[in-house]
Amino acid sequence: MQAARGASLTSSDAEGSGTHTRDRRRARTIFGLVALTAYVVDISAKTWAVHRLSRGDIEVLGDWFVLHLVRNPGAAFSTGTEFTIVFSLVAIVAVGVVLWFARRVGTTGWAVALGLLLAGIGGNLTDRVFRDPGPLRGHVVDLFMVPHWPVFNVADVCIDVAAGLILLQAFRNVRLDGSRVSDEQSREDAA
Repeated sequence: MQAARGASLTSSDAEGSGTHTRDRRRARTIFGLVALTAYVVDISAKTWAVHRLSRGDIEVLGDWFVLHLVRNPGAAFSTGTEFTIVFSLVAIVAVGVVLWFARRVGTTGWAVALGLLLAGIGGNLTDRVFRDPGPLRGHVVDLFMVPHWPVFNVADVCIDVAAGLILLQAFRNVRLDGSRVSDEQSREDAA
């Protein structure tokens, strides 16, 4: 069989292309399922926390792990509380960027990482858009309290795990589409 410009296209080339398409389709499905599941878990946990924890804390493991309701207008560690609208706008752009990159996802590792990242950004953005005091100024609901750490939520966990998975893929030299950067190419890029 011949392809454009006279290049031969063997049956193994066609099979490889089909496998690549299936892998990409599978990765996109995983991305969507992870994003949707994690997002629903985050929103559900926050809804439950607002209704149940407004009556008081729940000690799960004594002082080591407490369910405690906090409404956070800022970013991580409650920093930048006066920039809530800026955080909201950045989150909107970040959702678009993740969706843009997700079009090229080709492996399970990247699919899970980007799915968790989208769920985390989307979960906190949902709070900023729909919670009091108003659109783009809403306070994020946090509910998990551990010693010597700010109160956090499921979306925050998703973002942190996603960051770890992204770093792992980078250290393994796995590109977004699933191809690998060869050691020789890595050395050339570093030079």
